[in-house]
Amino acid sequence: MTDATSPQAFRCGYIAIVGRPNVGKSTLMNAMIGAKVSITSRKAQTTRHRITGIQTIDDAQFIYIDTPGFQTRHANALNRTLNKTVSNTLTAADVILFVIEAGTFGQADQQVLDLLPKNVPCILVINKSDQVKQKEVLLPFAREVASKRDFAAIVPVSARLGRQLDDLQNEIKKSLPENPPVFEADDLTDRSERFMAAEIVREKVFRLVGDELPYTSTVLIEKFEQEGNLRRIFAAILVGRDTHKAMVIGNKGAKLKEISTQARQDMEKLFGGPVYLEVWIKVKSGWADNEAGLRAYGYE
Repeated sequence: MTDATSPQAFRCGYIAIVGRPNVGKSTLMNAMIGAKVSITSRKAQTTRHRITGIQTIDDAQFIYIDTPGFQTRHANALNRTLNKTVSNTLTAADVILFVIEAGTFGQADQQVLDLLPKNVPCILVINKSDQVKQKEVLLPFAREVASKRDFAAIVPVSARLGRQLDDLQNEIKKSLPENPPVFEADDLTDRSERFMAAEIVREKVFRLVGDELPYTSTVLIEKFEQEGNLRRIFAAILVGRDTHKAMVIGNKGAKLKEISTQARQDMEKLFGGPVYLEVWIKVKSGWADNEAGLRAYGYE
């Protein structure tokens, strides 16, 4: 019997998930690994960092890298930093998942496609296929996009509903190099619990406050303590103006309370234990106006 952990039998590699904003990259990665390690919301540019999700099966380890949506419009400091993160990820990937929305392929999608290296296997992932009412249009749409590049495979999926993810995993595995595993079999991410706590709070801010809050708002974990199975977490939401602070607090503090409650519940699921969470808000104007400020707050 062959040893499944030997370099000859085991496949392991890095899979970059790329695409324009809001095509479902984070949802796809979470669905593939079966856990929520990358935050999601309807707001564009929710993902700002390079997030690693890990899935290990008997004979392969998939190291997914969720990237920010590549920005093609505004050349501000944040978008330059986000685009650099995407570019750096592509240079280290063994496989690329180019994610598009079913039935939609515009200039922004083409611009992302043009940036992908030709020497890395690329799989076209047509997400949100469940939302296409006329299924007969999917095949000609896939053929049209497929003519733009020599893809290793084309897989329509619904990340939200978990459809055809096994097919996608099988196609990815074919292109992974033969390597021993990099991470332990039960690892889900290479990010620290402190980092994940900040991301969870930030997700709730964007989900519950809405489009009025600028996406430059962020979260800092000012204290993270663990006593046995209990985690005590103290988080600060950074916003640019007093008016933004009022949005997050809500009427008589109701919005901030809801953010804290939902964030604590998600943390307890992810960390597998009780969480004591305190969240407050700070006004920090101008922090996201330059690349040095972004680096100071943990942006890559």
